[in-house]
Amino acid sequence: MRIGIFGAGAMAGALGTRWTAAGHELMITGRTAAKARALADGWGARTGGFGEVAEFADVALIAVLHQGMAATLDRIGDALRGKVIIDCNNPVEVEHFTLVTPPGRSMAQEIERATGGHVVKAFNLCHARVWRLDPPVFDGRRLTVPYCGDDPAALDVARRLITDLGCEPLPVGGLRHAHHLEATAAIVISLLFGGHDPHTVFNLVDRTTVTTSAQPTSPDRRP
Repeated sequence: MRIGIFGAGAMAGALGTRWTAAGHELMITGRTAAKARALADGWGARTGGFGEVAEFADVALIAVLHQGMAATLDRIGDALRGKVIIDCNNPVEVEHFTLVTPPGRSMAQEIERATGGHVVKAFNLCHARVWRLDPPVFDGRRLTVPYCGDDPAALDVARRLITDLGCEPLPVGGLRHAHHLEATAAIVISLLFGGHDPHTVFNLVDRTTVTTSAQPTSPDRRP
């Protein structure tokens, strides 16, 4: 599959690296040409302008900070019309950890409206460090990845890309549910800023204490 990546930050780097390893062909663009080139060189991929990457792509990943989304969409224009777009972004401000989108509206819906593409919301609930794991497995279980969208073919593409990372796809409905995934991400981001480990952000139990207390008593030792 030919994946066009818009953005050259941590998420683009993590997902692109794993998809390259899975055998996909990548092309990347970004507002900072040097960062895009560095990622492309690591993948053995190419860089290009926004239009070139859009033309190249069977599926596009948009991975930019919400502050730069409007400018990114302006540069993409309608070049992705009718194509599959994966949206991994979160419109969350980090002072009060609230959404910056209008009530009830998601960034995913705004991307679909602006581009005319078939958007799937996915990969937005984990830190980039989790996506670098090969594969993301916790307690022997594959990471479950919720995703949502309205177009069946686009959902099929997203499911394949999730599976290619060694994860378990979890469809959660139409694109209207992207708002709920983004709201959940606001909680995740607040925990990360609070110092929680990105790999176990919802694991609020001290695993060392649990493991120690669960150890059977040796016959040679007394409680």
